[in-house]
Parts: sequence; C-alpha cells; structure tokens
Amino acid sequence: MNRLFTAISLFTILFLAACSQPKDSKPVVTVTIEPQRYFAEAIAGDNFKINCMVPAGSNPESYDPTTQQMVDLGKSEAYFKIGHIGFEQAWMQNIIDNNKQLKIYDNSDNFPLIEGVEHTHEDGTTCSASHDHDHAGVDPHTWSSIQGARIISANMLKAFEELDPENASVYQANYNKLVATIDSTASVVDRLMQHPSSQTFIIYHPALTYFARDYGLTQLCIEINGKEPSPAQIKKLIEGARESGAKVVFIQQEFDKKNAEVISNETECNLVQINPLSYDWNSEMINIAKALSNEQ
Repeated sequence: MNRLFTAISLFTILFLAACSQPKDSKPVVTVTIEPQRYFAEAIAGDNFKINCMVPAGSNPESYDPTTQQMVDLGKSEAYFKIGHIGFEQAWMQNIIDNNKQLKIYDNSDNFPLIEGVEHTHEDGTTCSASHDHDHAGVDPHTWSSIQGARIISANMLKAFEELDPENASVYQANYNKLVATIDSTASVVDRLMQHPSSQTFIIYHPALTYFARDYGLTQLCIEINGKEPSPAQIKKLIEGARESGAKVVFIQQEFDKKNAEVISNETECNLVQINPLSYDWNSEMINIAKALSNEQ
C-alpha cells in the first residue's frame, strides 16, 4: 500500500512539474549538436531557448540521452536534426513516437551530400561514412564546411519564420548578421587554404569530409568503420601518409589519441587536436585551416 501511495505521489509530482512551466516562458527548440546551437541562437536571439541533446565533449555517434533530457525534449516545439548522424539514427524514431507535437526540421536539406558507405584510397586505407551507428551510407558532417554552415543557417531561418511568423523580420535581421560572420570566417579560411602545407591530411574520425571537398583535399582516416585500426591498417596508413606528403594528423577530443600519436611519430606529422563539434564554429574552422596551411 505504501509503495502504491509513493508511486501515485511521484506521478503527481512529475505531472505537476510538467504543467508548471510559466506561460510567458520562452518556447523551446532542440538541436542535436553544439554547432547547431550556435547557429540557432544567433538567429533566434532572445525569442527561443535552444536545447542541445549531445553535450560538449560527447560523441554523437554513440551518445545516449539521459532521462531528464528526454523529459526536457517533451517541452520543445521543434527539433532541428542535422541529418544522418549516429545519435539521430539511433534515437530519432523514438523521439518522434513519444513527442507527437514535435515539428521536425532537417537542417541539411538541399546540401549536396556525399554518399557511399566507404571510400578506399590508393594507399589501402579506408575512410568510411559509417561509424558506430548506421549513417545509411551518407556522411553526416555537413556543418564542417563553409557551404554547409550557410545552408544549415538558411534552413534554420525558414524554420524559425514558420514557428514564429510574427517575428520573421527579427529572424531575417539576425540571419543576415550571422551570414556576415560566416562570410568573414570564409574569407580567412579561403586565404589560408590558398597555400596548404599538403593536399592530404590524416584524421582519426572522418569529420572533415566536406571541408576536404570544398578545398580539394584528401582525408585519410585512422578509424575504420567505427573501430580501432589493426596494426596492418596502421602500417598502410603510415605508408600512404608518407607517399602523399601529409603534414598533419588531427585528433578529436572524443576519441583515444594513442594511434594518432603513433602515426604522428612515425610520419613526423604535426599532431593537432581539433573540435569540429565546438559551439565556437567560426574559431574552430579557422583553427583547422591554420593547421593545414603554410601561412599562419
């Protein structure tokens, strides 16, 4: 009887908590990753609260949301997905099924995606678009590209105008400021990439596929289908890096850097830690370009 009373009391508390949100509180939009939160906050200004499902420092290929995050998600008016990333492949249907009121927007709409589960390079190394979860053969890292940032921002503008048409002019003005910032970043990155130290770079997790496409570079990946490479695969990667004249090995903070350090030492490449999932998208893009450039 006491257990039943406790269960009923807990349900009542949770129900009242769900109903206690002030009527004048900001509407909520939820995004998947931190770069999206940056773009969304820049456009929304003070009119929306932006929640992010994958916290800073977490891997969006394998992250599982907390119970509290799923509860908070239920307060959202819309979900901005980045498209094809592991977290969304694993959780999106669950999110839709349990939040019927949620409007879903794909921020990567109209972006020319790179398809194909894996690409094999001449050196025998494999760079895969399929990691811990299935990306359905599509590389999801659209935000790691100047072109991608512009398209993501444009898609967000349309979404905010649809969600809150009365403030469409505000969102347009904020969007214009954001685009000016992206253009400023693009001018710096373009200048740096006029003189890359090499046409090839090495990276643990293939997060810079679209950046490489933008600037005609080759991305060699340490990770093989979401797994640590074998000694034979590391040997092939080292040989390929030497043949291509690669100068940089990128490692992301979400991953073990042991193999990256081995490759860096064997090839005398600079080992550079980057964070493509950073909220500070502009600085991160410039840092990546600086690491790849002969100019500083």
